[in-house]
Parts: sequence; C-alpha cells; structure tokens
Amino acid sequence: MGELQIAVSDILKRPLFKDAKVVAGEEGIGRQVKWAHVLEIQEFESLINGGELILTTGVGLQLDLPTQLKYVKRLIEKNVACICIELGPYFIEIPHEIIQLANEHRFPIIVFEKTVKFVDITQDLHTAIINRHHQMLSQLDALSRKFIDLSLAPNGILKILQELHLFFKQGIMFIGNHEKSYYYPSEMKEVESVLQQNTNLFSSPQKEEHIISIQERSFACMPVRGLGQLLGFACMEITAPRTDDMTFLILDRAALAIAQILLRSRTIAERKQKSEGEFVRNLLNGRAVDQDEIHAYLPTPSSNMYYRIFTIHIDDLALDIADEDWEEIRIQRSMTIRTLFNRHGFFPAVSSVKNEIVIIAFFLSASEHKKETDRYLQVLHLIERFNHSDYLLGSKCRFGIGTVYQDIKDIKKGYEESRKVLTLHKSGLVTTYFYEQLGIYRLLSELTASNQLQSFVDEHISSVIAYDKENDSELYETLCVYLECSGAKKETADRLFIVRQTLYHRLEKLEVLLGNNFMESQKRLAIEIAIHAYQFLKHSQST
Repeated sequence: MGELQIAVSDILKRPLFKDAKVVAGEEGIGRQVKWAHVLEIQEFESLINGGELILTTGVGLQLDLPTQLKYVKRLIEKNVACICIELGPYFIEIPHEIIQLANEHRFPIIVFEKTVKFVDITQDLHTAIINRHHQMLSQLDALSRKFIDLSLAPNGILKILQELHLFFKQGIMFIGNHEKSYYYPSEMKEVESVLQQNTNLFSSPQKEEHIISIQERSFACMPVRGLGQLLGFACMEITAPRTDDMTFLILDRAALAIAQILLRSRTIAERKQKSEGEFVRNLLNGRAVDQDEIHAYLPTPSSNMYYRIFTIHIDDLALDIADEDWEEIRIQRSMTIRTLFNRHGFFPAVSSVKNEIVIIAFFLSASEHKKETDRYLQVLHLIERFNHSDYLLGSKCRFGIGTVYQDIKDIKKGYEESRKVLTLHKSGLVTTYFYEQLGIYRLLSELTASNQLQSFVDEHISSVIAYDKENDSELYETLCVYLECSGAKKETADRLFIVRQTLYHRLEKLEVLLGNNFMESQKRLAIEIAIHAYQFLKHSQST
C-alpha cells in the first residue's frame, strides 16, 4: 500500500531536493503529500486544504518572532505536510523557537540553501502525484473487480478479508450486526471481542467511516450497508492514528462486496419463506393450519411468550405491477421488515401483499410488562423513515397494532383490531396506533354491526343536527365545544370566537332542544357518547 502514497521522505529523494536539508520535524517525514503550493502571503486559511507541501522564499515570515511562531502553528493546525523555505534575502535562518515548535509537532521544515526554481519543483511533484493517483485508481479498480469475483465464490467474505490482508499486510475483520463475524488472520478474533466490549460500534450515532483507538491500537472502520440498514463493519488495524483516503476507498469497495454476499444469502432464505406468507394469511383469515407449519414458522409457546398483530397499509401503490417485479418487491419488503423486527427482539412471521404487510410479532416478556409499547413504536418510527421508492416508502405507510395475545387462535381477532385502528387513524378520530388505547371508539367500533348506534345518536342529538340543517346554524359545534370546556362559558365563547351574549342565546336554544338538564352527569355522558358515535358513523359512511 505504501508505494501508492507520496510521503515527504519520498520527495526528499527526488533530484530537485538533492541540496535540501531537513532542519526540524524529521520524525514527521512520513506525512503524506497531496499537492505542492507556493505560499508568500500571511493570510492563507482559505487557500489550504491539508496535505500540501508549502514552498516559500520567506516573504510571509518577515515578521517578529511571536508572529512567526503563530504563522507556523497555523500551518500545523491546517494539517500541512511540510514547509520548504528558500534561505536568502527574505529569510536568512530558522529561529530556534520555530525549530522547537516543529519538532514538538513532528512538522518537517526543509530549507534550500541554494536558489531553486519553484516552477520546476511544482511541475515535478504534480506530475509524480498525478501518476501515483492514476496508479491508485488502477489498483482500486483491480481490487474492486477482485472483490466482485470473490463475492460469487464459496465463503466469499473470508476470501475478501484475505485479499485485504494480502494488500495491506494488516489484520482485518468483518463484525456483523446480528450477522456472523469473520476474521483474518485468526488472531483477530480476540480483537473483535475487545472492540465490542469497549466501544459503541453499533449503538453509537457514528455510523460512517471512522477510526477508533483502543488499548494503543487504531482501527479504520467502514460500515457495511444494505437495503438502508447497517449490516456490520469492516475493520482493519492501522499503524497510525490517521489514515489516507485510499484506505477507506478500498474498504468501501470491500464493504460493498460483503453487503452483496449478505443480501444474496438473505434473498435466498426469503424465497424459501414464501410459504410462510401463505401460512400467516391463513391464520389471519381464521383458516385451519397444520401443526407442522405452526412448529416451522412460529416460536415455541411458553408462559412468557406473547404477540401483537402489526399491520402496515401502503397507500398509493401501483397495483398493476408485473408478477415477476412484484415477487422481487415482496422479497425486499419482507427481508427488510423481518430484519427490523428481529433487531428489536421480536420473533416475526411476515405476510406481504401489494398494499399490506402484516407481522405476527412475538416477544418474550414478564406478564407485568407485556403491554409495553415502546419497542413497537421504535420499529414504527424507523419504518416511517424508510425512503426506498422502489419497494417501500415510509411516508406512504399507515399503521395499526392489535392487543397483546398468547393463544394463536386469537390471531384473526388481533388482525381485525389492527385494521380498525388503521381505519380510525386515517379518519383523524384517533392518534394512537394501539387498539387498547382507542378509548370510546373501541366500544363504538364493536357496535357498528347493529343499528343500535344510529338509534342512540338519533335519540340524543338528532334534534340539534336537524335544527342546524334547517336554519344553517352552529348549535352542534357549540354543544361540542361547550362540553369539551366542561361548561365554562368564557372559555367556550373564546374558542368559538363569539361574544358571551351570542353563546347565551345558543345555550338557551340547546336547552329547548335537549332539555334543561342536558348538563347533568348522566344526560351529559349520554350526549358526549352520542357525539363520538355521530362522528364515527359519519366517517364510516364516507369510507
């Protein structure tokens, strides 16, 4: 790997530097040089990116010593590779204090005691850097092709790690996030345990390429991603606390090949799970299933094993998808959803049709905690953030979650509950995703099969609704707000944006229609239920 980088030490061996001398920071001559830049001004922050070899005659250093020290310190802070100074009329010698500062930071200071042409140096170095860069790209392309070939071979992940080890001469490992981990050479297995114990590799918000240091050892870590999920990290030991872009580029290509292997394995497994979807649909519809299927697709029953039905409805889906295209979408959806639930401690059985995904989400819990909803909400919010336009957009998803059950005979009931939540959530009547939190609407939804609900509404508030229709008035709205404000007249008037006198007039009319005692506890409760029932029926009729 070293031959693809140009370090300060390599440049010192070039013919144009035969008369150059390192007067400070000799321990830093291994710094990588990315470009050469002539700098003769004092304000240079916007001109420097880091990694430059600076050429100067010392014009910018014709300052008092404190300012000179500050100038060199700013170069060090900008991560400049080194500075080359031509001694002469502008700068005769390097002060001892600057040499001391450079030595402390391992910042090479090189002097030319004879006049040199900076144009010749920049041309020579830029040609060398560009040639090396071309070599790097060629090497990267060759390695990428090799990784692709190895990804198709048996035990491909281990073979990719071996290829990386051969190239870098460093220990390498793939640490899986709920996936099997791989190491090369075998001694790296101990390192993986140390990394897992002493870092937050997967729980940390840092999910991009980065370097971690532990026990005086440094590791370059590249995330391995697939279908929008973090599958693991490719980690390689490095000899310095910093590493170059080429290292991460090669690790990125290796990570891509590893992701392809993992996703291909999951896809094969998901294809075998196709019959699981049919099994789940049979359970949701109350059809009989074989005991062998139950043992194959559902976890073993136990006293602390529970489940909820988690239903996802996908809006605005093109239903004219060709069968072969739909099969790929189904596999990607099921694979993504199954992995997500697994990572949150569930044992999912998944069924996916074109506009609906249903998960029987089993979980282990003590009986006193079985109704906790946090984990389900975490999964739900992650799905909402999905942005896979080719198979699942979180913004197009609606959710409904049934009650907690143990007996699989209740799966159909839990499915019906989740669909009721979906309907109510879409209408805006509720904001919860859980059936047990529907409040009065849970009872109302159970009564829709009979005409009792409509009769109850007619008996208690039909006179108000009819009056509004005949007179184009707003008594129904006034009644709703007045009850919500618990009979507080000032608050009611403020919310309706009317004066109190107008409110008093409307309340008198409500007493005529509903009776003087409509705010008494039992009568008021009946009217409030009738209002909710009216809103529920109105929505049901519209859908």
